[in-house]
Amino acid sequence: MKNPIIIALAAIVVLIMSSAYVVDQRETAIKFRFGEIVEENIKPGLHFKIPIINNVETFSSRILSLDAKPEQFLTNEKKYVVVDFFVKWRISEPGKFYRSTGGDLRVARNRLENIMKDGLRNEFSKRTIQEAISGERDQIMEGLQTKSNEAANQLGVGIVDVRVSQIDFSEKNSESVFKRMRSERQRVAQDLRARGAEEAERIKAAADRDAEIIEADAYSAAEKIRGQGDAKAADVYAEAYNKDAEFYSFHRSLEAYRKSMTNTGDVMVMEPDSEFFRYFKNKSQ
Repeated sequence: MKNPIIIALAAIVVLIMSSAYVVDQRETAIKFRFGEIVEENIKPGLHFKIPIINNVETFSSRILSLDAKPEQFLTNEKKYVVVDFFVKWRISEPGKFYRSTGGDLRVARNRLENIMKDGLRNEFSKRTIQEAISGERDQIMEGLQTKSNEAANQLGVGIVDVRVSQIDFSEKNSESVFKRMRSERQRVAQDLRARGAEEAERIKAAADRDAEIIEADAYSAAEKIRGQGDAKAADVYAEAYNKDAEFYSFHRSLEAYRKSMTNTGDVMVMEPDSEFFRYFKNKSQ
């Protein structure tokens, strides 16, 4: 009698265990009935199903990453740039995701990568290299995320974030780009040198003009002082002459003798009665 009860209880336990399933907090689930979706986007927690008739497929609800390989894209200048990008995405509609990809994450990543590359190709084709590298990267990201979300919704996924981690030149374009950049830098350097030389010439001209003015003022002041000194000397001489004219004449003659007979080898040829030697001739004076 006990065996049938134990068997029945065991069967009930097995039935309950096979009927119950748990969806993790980091997951979402879909319930099938004979392969047909009957319930989707099942929330985390304890749920039940009919064994054999129903089966359950779970999917991660966390943010997933797609780190694509660097790809070449053509700008509107018909030059290639190598772009390295990554995408943050999540499964937003499990039912649509399962129908479009069969629930295979690899298929989803491949299709999402193609969507992103098409979007990047479209964005870069409208811009120059300079705009793509420095000026409009944020606009590229915004436009790409908006347009790629529209296509990604068909897969049942949502784009959380898109980032271009690196933009580089292709090997063919690198040398020509570097030459153009070098030429531009040289042009800027030459322009700066020319401006510097012009400024230097202007400063030099101003300094020369100021120096000439200063020298002229100094010469004028010196001549004025010299004139004042000569006038003063003349006054002194005149005053001395007026006091004792003969002594003044005698002193001036001695000065003339001293200056004219400085060197012992000097020879002077003059008439004996010359006025120059009058103080030698007249001893009484």
